Amino acid sequence: EVHLVESGGGLVQPGGSLRLSCAASGYPQIMGWFRQAPGKEREGVASLDIIDGETKYVDSVKGRFTISKDNAKNTLYLEMNSLNPEDTASYYCAADLTYRYGGSLSSYHYDYWGQGTQVTVSS
Repeated sequence: EVHLVESGGGLVQPGGSLRLSCAASGYPQIMGWFRQAPGKEREGVASLDIIDGETKYVDSVKGRFTISKDNAKNTLYLEMNSLNPEDTASYYCAADLTYRYGGSLSSYHYDYWGQGTQVTVSS
């Protein structure tokens, strides 16, 4: 069983930065960040596997977002830079007990989800 609690969302101007956090209980093998904008499907943004530390990113955030995990705190982070209005969405942390190299950007591969945190990029 894994329990996830996100924090760190908010309102930011275009070009700004935010860091999302996801405090986890349990011992997931992979973790990821997803987002969902109104009227759109949920999209995998970044993922990480706990064993090798390998990561995956959707093309639209490569070079701008960084996923990382502090194992001592059992907390997942998403550092988001150069934000633009297209990044506006509810962001969700996800975790699963099945190992996959680099994690996964598919929501079907995750059994555990946080409650979500809103990120709004607007001037």
